[in-house]
Amino acid sequence: MSMQLIQQAIHYMEEHIYEDINYTAVAKSIHMSNYNFHRTFSFIVGMTANEYIRNRRLTLAAQELQSTDLSVIDAAFKYGYESPESFSKAFTRFHGSTPKQAKKLGAKLHLFNPLVIKIITEGGSIMNYRMEHREAQQFLALVRAFPSEIVNDESDRSIPDFWTECFDKNLVERMKRLRKEGMQDIYGLCSPTRENETHFDYGIGIILDENTDTEGAKKLLKNGYTLWNAEPADYAVFKCIGTDSDCIGETWTKFYKEFSPQTGYVQTDDTDYEIYFEKGEKDLFCELWVPVKKA
Repeated sequence: MSMQLIQQAIHYMEEHIYEDINYTAVAKSIHMSNYNFHRTFSFIVGMTANEYIRNRRLTLAAQELQSTDLSVIDAAFKYGYESPESFSKAFTRFHGSTPKQAKKLGAKLHLFNPLVIKIITEGGSIMNYRMEHREAQQFLALVRAFPSEIVNDESDRSIPDFWTECFDKNLVERMKRLRKEGMQDIYGLCSPTRENETHFDYGIGIILDENTDTEGAKKLLKNGYTLWNAEPADYAVFKCIGTDSDCIGETWTKFYKEFSPQTGYVQTDDTDYEIYFEKGEKDLFCELWVPVKKA
């Protein structure tokens, strides 16, 4: 997604701030899948679109409460809350003052202005990366659907818990045994998504090629494993250096804020994935493979 599309999304939110909208409506307005919009917006802006809408509404509510005779009850419903109680809780958490206190002079209030996206070029280098092309690929994977809202949510443990569950149940080891020693790399697969979907598929798997036990793979496919197909694509490949999965989020942020604006490459709706090498180089957590095209 280009920076211009992000700005279009912000403009749409501002134009419809009093309406019943969330990130799915915003994604639809710029013809993006829910998942890719949610991920791109949150990495570039540092918050989700839903958070942006909420912060703007609470800012506008405070200004209106302080400058007009609007009641707290009417403000609650005008700004999208189901009850005055839920509005008061959110308002107090955001501003540090209650809605009733906001009606009085001297109340402590926070101001969250509309965002303007600007591209600022700093330094003389971009991220280290390499370009790769992959023809159609197949993977054997354990697959689960997750809501798009969890993307870039630091408090959500759904995907790490999925990894833990699969390892604890020895499900990953069964796949690894189908590969020769030294070729037992594990893939974290992320599905391409269509415009109106609210969930995305995430898979933990191995690649299916001439070095995979075909008969063993067929047996696992009959026992809850899934065949994952990836279309031919060009990839920008980045090394995620670190000791935990935080380095993956940091790499995605740099992709959207640095790599894409400086190179003109944008992400496509093909499968993206992480590769966790059986025998990786020192300090390498994984490689991130992002499907791209020239904008």
